[in-house]
Amino acid sequence: MWTQEVRPHCVAAVLRNITFTSESYNSFIDLQDKLHQNLCRKRALVAIGTHDLDTIKGPFIYEAKPPADIKFRPLNQTKEYNAVELMDLYSVDSHLRHYLPIIRDKPVYPVIYDSCGVLLSMPPIINGDHSKITLDTRNVFIECTATDLTKAKIVLDVLVTMFSQYCAEPFTVEQAEVIQCDGSSAIYPELKHWEAVLKVDEVNKKVGIRESGETIATLLTKMCLKSEVIEDGSKVKIDIPPTRADVIHACDIIEDVAIAYGYNNIKKTIPNSGTIAAEFSLNKLTDLLRQEVAMVGFTEALTFSLCSQDDISVKLRKDIKSAPAVHISNPKTLEFQVARTTLLAGIMKTIASNKNMPLPMKLFEISDVILKDNNYDVGVRNERRLCAVHYNKNPGFEVIHGLLDRIMQLLAVPFSRECGYHIRSCEDATYFPGRCAEIVYKGEVIGRLGVLHPDVIVKFDLSLPCAALEINIHPFL
Repeated sequence: MWTQEVRPHCVAAVLRNITFTSESYNSFIDLQDKLHQNLCRKRALVAIGTHDLDTIKGPFIYEAKPPADIKFRPLNQTKEYNAVELMDLYSVDSHLRHYLPIIRDKPVYPVIYDSCGVLLSMPPIINGDHSKITLDTRNVFIECTATDLTKAKIVLDVLVTMFSQYCAEPFTVEQAEVIQCDGSSAIYPELKHWEAVLKVDEVNKKVGIRESGETIATLLTKMCLKSEVIEDGSKVKIDIPPTRADVIHACDIIEDVAIAYGYNNIKKTIPNSGTIAAEFSLNKLTDLLRQEVAMVGFTEALTFSLCSQDDISVKLRKDIKSAPAVHISNPKTLEFQVARTTLLAGIMKTIASNKNMPLPMKLFEISDVILKDNNYDVGVRNERRLCAVHYNKNPGFEVIHGLLDRIMQLLAVPFSRECGYHIRSCEDATYFPGRCAEIVYKGEVIGRLGVLHPDVIVKFDLSLPCAALEINIHPFL
């Protein structure tokens, strides 16, 4: 059961009566390295182990043990080490040190034993020296431990299909039964393959060529997809082998036709229907506002769409639970934990990074924020906003208020409670008490402006007062 905490899945197979040459042996090792680097995501998803079956005895046991209880002689070493010592030994190894963090902090490490207690490997780090394969190896036991079962199946299928050609009976593989903790079992490798049927006309239309079914079948066969023409040449039947796990849809097959044909060989044609491209009205309005706000004297900033939780909550004196923020499930850094719900935080961080610039600093940004919204099928929506900040020895509220009036003047929105815009007093934790106002357009609150609270300024590592404006520009379309 402990293996569920580290690498829950395991698949296996056997290649019998295989004959290695120096060239095929090196190719076998090289293929494992290539798979480890790409499909296995540097062993994080799958780790491959290959062993000389004649030196070990099944059945094999996959389990997990505390590091201090694991002791064996690793590959190409002359003495035994326990797992704790191995971590220190390989921490300076140019090749293996990159894989140590995968399990180093786990309470238990995965290991594979044979029925005699011989340790085969400690995935994903190193195999045991006892069962290493050589040019004299005739029977190869292959095991793949993984955090992703689908990837493990694909890796095993690729290995056995490519090297079963060196067996005494080419392209044969011995399956292995894997018994799970709950008593259920599965047979590997599965070697699944499937057939697809495509219309020749559809392939020609999507690629932009005019070729017969025979030619298309020949092109696909060159791409390792065995194909034949059926139904008087109107369709092509394609057999997708286990080695082409990347083919999951008809479009993948059509792409292979284009690759085999050669993109440079596809003749350029003029579309039969004439279309006129037009800029989205939202983007057009955004570009017009950018130019006008810059002419007022503000400098445009372009900040990241992702930020930390503190940027939109603690630093703005808000509660993260009340913010309609989209959270990143596995953030790689504390700076990118959530999608921004406001542009203000990004501009404040930009000012903090440019405190040596001459005053006053007037920055603005017109970009999207991302907000949770259950009314949309994806559960979120984008909202285009305009945000401006004035940073100086005095707040400059009149500068920000003047910018708001200029924007409304450009949008031909009158100052009116009934058919235009107006501002009204409100309280917002981000702003100084009594120095914050809501911007109301046709009865709808579209934003806020005011003087930022001193705590907000300090938390962004600033020392001078700020006035800010942030409005939603969607209502003006």
